[in-house]
Amino acid sequence: MNNARTLIQAAASALLAAGIFAASASAVAADEPKEKCFGVAKAGQNDCGSKTSKHSCAGQSKMDNDPNDFKLVAKGSCEKMGGKMAPAGDMMDKKK
Repeated sequence: MNNARTLIQAAASALLAAGIFAASASAVAADEPKEKCFGVAKAGQNDCGSKTSKHSCAGQSKMDNDPNDFKLVAKGSCEKMGGKMAPAGDMMDKKK
């Protein structure tokens, strides 16, 4: 009976430690600088959209990689992911 209790306590301690580690890792990730990356969000997973989007904001995109919806990503990683730093509508305005 004592061995079972010890095993349960060890398992509970391991789960608690794993939870603390995960919480601290996500806190570190939240502190790193972010940038808006257009054209990389999957449908329903966008953080927001540009003024040319067809919806009001986060989580409402209807298609993958919409060039007018952005996802916040780690600073410096957007173009490596194939995204753009400005929405497609703004890029069209700059060409005129």
